Amino acid sequence: MAIRSPRIEFAVGAFLLLALASLLVLAFVSTNRQFGDGGSHYPLRASFTSIGQLRLQAPVRIGGVTVGRVAKIELDPKTFNAVVTLDIDARYPLPADTSAGIYTSGLLGESYVGLQPGGDPENLKPGEQIAFTQPAVDLIQLAGKYMFGGGTATSAPATAPTPTEAKP
Repeated sequence: MAIRSPRIEFAVGAFLLLALASLLVLAFVSTNRQFGDGGSHYPLRASFTSIGQLRLQAPVRIGGVTVGRVAKIELDPKTFNAVVTLDIDARYPLPADTSAGIYTSGLLGESYVGLQPGGDPENLKPGEQIAFTQPAVDLIQLAGKYMFGGGTATSAPATAPTPTEAKP
């Protein structure tokens, strides 16, 4: 027959609660989430011809510092460009001539939106569109062009012979 002590039961219960709390914190940290809302945000939009592997909740960074998240990705039915809505932390007002590009952390890392603030004295207002964008670079496509000679600058374009060069 096992001895049941209130102290042992309390210690086991406290240990289990501590373990569950640790797992919850680990889940939040591993997904780059914050507790609560984390402050106010404002939306900006950016249109890209290609977004590569960009996903919802991907970070938005300036100089490597996360200043927001990707909130929504849609397709513009007129231009067929991907329209990305960014939630930017309200502490960071961005100049009107800010540019946006889609980059990858490392060779096979996550995609993120990188912002380059300009020097315009006017700031982007909530809901406005970032005018200057750069699409994602497809590394597989670049490697294929390099391996199969599609990206060499030294190869001359194939041209048809001119009438004076043609032989009868």
